[in-house]
Amino acid sequence: MSTVSTPMVSSAPLINRDRVIDWLGIAPFIIFSLLFLIIPTLYLVAGAFLTPEGDLTLKNIGDLFTPSIISAYWISIRVSVASALGGALIGFFLAWAVVLGGLPSSVRSTLLTFSGVASNFAGVPLAFAFLATLGRTGLVTFLLREWFGFNLYGTGFNLLSFFGLTITYMYFQIPLMVLILTPALDGMKKEWREASQILGATNRQYWTMVAMPILWPSLLGTTLLLFANAFGAIATAFALTGSSLNIVPILLYAQIRGDVLHNANLGYAIALGMIVITGVSNVLYLMLRMRAERWQK
Repeated sequence: MSTVSTPMVSSAPLINRDRVIDWLGIAPFIIFSLLFLIIPTLYLVAGAFLTPEGDLTLKNIGDLFTPSIISAYWISIRVSVASALGGALIGFFLAWAVVLGGLPSSVRSTLLTFSGVASNFAGVPLAFAFLATLGRTGLVTFLLREWFGFNLYGTGFNLLSFFGLTITYMYFQIPLMVLILTPALDGMKKEWREASQILGATNRQYWTMVAMPILWPSLLGTTLLLFANAFGAIATAFALTGSSLNIVPILLYAQIRGDVLHNANLGYAIALGMIVITGVSNVLYLMLRMRAERWQK
């Protein structure tokens, strides 16, 4: 007698339970990004091309080229470039000292811990700290005058100026450079130096012909990130200088509040210009970081 076998029916669930749990895990991040990043950005972009009555217009974009707004962008770019270059230069040497300079491991851990805190120390507390330190009645200003007879403000120094704001920004720019560049320096292989020494290269030749070409994408990319970080900062600048220094974030804040011309859509256009500048900087940073990671694999 022949038996007829019945086909096996798959009992696999139609919905992958693990996949659902994974999506539920990232759902808060997606919702947060949509509510506080993506949707507001799209709202600003759309508002830049609308009149207060809701009609399409290019006037807001054209108004970005008025002298006052161009001046604000130029000051912001100068402050961002100066603080990014200063932070990159000092941060590079600090990172090099703790990674390749032979300092004790305790110094490295202390510096990295401090950098993690200082890179996020901004806004009103940072402005108050600098006013209490380098202001006209600050501690350092007082000590220089009383102990050494040196009048800091007699030299023309002013904390509430372009130079003062640049120094203040460098407080969080330098630690950020240290945090980002330290892994790149850790990725420098000892075999590269040994091979260059075997071939007769000097220490200077190693750095100019081997190390710097490898580190250059990381250095340039991190500098661009520092530029974007400074370009969008407002709390520190507003708390430190108020409206005495006309940078773009302060102008945007006043514009959207209605303090200037009572045209919020022009504020959206100013924000769009900031998004474009910081977006280009971040895209270039990501491209350079991808190139730098090839050497670390």
